[in-house]
Amino acid sequence: MAQRGDDRRVHTLSTAAYKTVPGQAVYSASKAAARTLTEGPRQEAGPSIRVSMVSPGFVATDFLESVPDPDLRARMNESKNAMAIAPEAVARGIQFAIEQPADVDVNEIIIRPTAQA
Repeated sequence: MAQRGDDRRVHTLSTAAYKTVPGQAVYSASKAAARTLTEGPRQEAGPSIRVSMVSPGFVATDFLESVPDPDLRARMNESKNAMAIAPEAVARGIQFAIEQPADVDVNEIIIRPTAQA
């Protein structure tokens, strides 16, 4: 990566990496593992590669359509409809991370609605 001048990595995770709820244990576990797989390379890369992780909370997307349990999907959609933030908010967080000077590595950004616990 460094030889190509490709020195930025931004991994999009989820606030589920920090807090799980019933019905989301496997999803949360995968996001927690992704945090580890992001943090390891960040520490190992040295100063030539910058690795950031952005963990959004509820975002106004159709992501929940993939939740197989209809009751869980309905409950999560209720919460999403009550508080979801626009995808552009996440994009601004990613933009912030990548626009920093070469000697600055933004390790982690958590972006969630103010109403999300």
